[in-house]
Amino acid sequence: MRLAVAVLAGGVLLAPGGAEARPLRVLSLDQCADQYALALAPDADLALSPRADDPDAWMRDAAVGRRRVRPTLEAAIAFQPDVVVRYWGGGPRLLARLEADGVRVLTIEDATDFDGVRADIRTVSKGLGATKRGEALIARMNATLPARPIGEAAAKPRALYLTAGGFTAGKGTLIDAILSAAGFANAAEAPYFAPVSIERMVMFPPARFVLGFFDQTRSDWRGAGRHPALRRLMRGRVAAKLPSAALTCPGWFAADAAATLKGGA
Repeated sequence: MRLAVAVLAGGVLLAPGGAEARPLRVLSLDQCADQYALALAPDADLALSPRADDPDAWMRDAAVGRRRVRPTLEAAIAFQPDVVVRYWGGGPRLLARLEADGVRVLTIEDATDFDGVRADIRTVSKGLGATKRGEALIARMNATLPARPIGEAAAKPRALYLTAGGFTAGKGTLIDAILSAAGFANAAEAPYFAPVSIERMVMFPPARFVLGFFDQTRSDWRGAGRHPALRRLMRGRVAAKLPSAALTCPGWFAADAAATLKGGA
């Protein structure tokens, strides 16, 4: 690999000295990074992760026909990226080599609210030379978020987020921010992510459920969230089933999850 001394502009690399511009080479190391790369640098030469077009990828249609590579050092050396985008992907050996070679690595932070998502979009869009696209994406997210009620609002209805695998999400998570944006109070007692107790829910059922990842019928099909006792408990209590593609990554599409929940309330 090599360090490119150039200027990024709209998905192309403008080399110094009047050399001919070429598409920017962007390597994405995981599915979340794929979403950002596809949205912010569609004109770049992209090398996406193997999961770029999975059913739970928000930009899966845009990934069709794009190059896929495994997030390995060997693949990075062969591709010679100008910029690397990552959320969790990339092993220590690969990241150390990228840093040693001076390759620009843009990391998507684990946002726990919509301000954090805005910061991630700005970080990645700036690093890709696509600040206008980034601001347009933020504007789209802001417009999608449910409008806040004016004046004194009534007490928020309580809802428990539940995944097919049997996990919930409390304070300090983007799920909590989605619930709040949709006008719900989070019924989860503990912060962050935690497994649910089927016995406790049967004894003290929440007023409403917000389901996540239940649209992936082949995923966690024997998970605690699909337990027969919970299926019976959920009847008439489901506020919304959120699409898994809106939940897999701290991206702008978290606003779509909030809008879906608001509409289903």
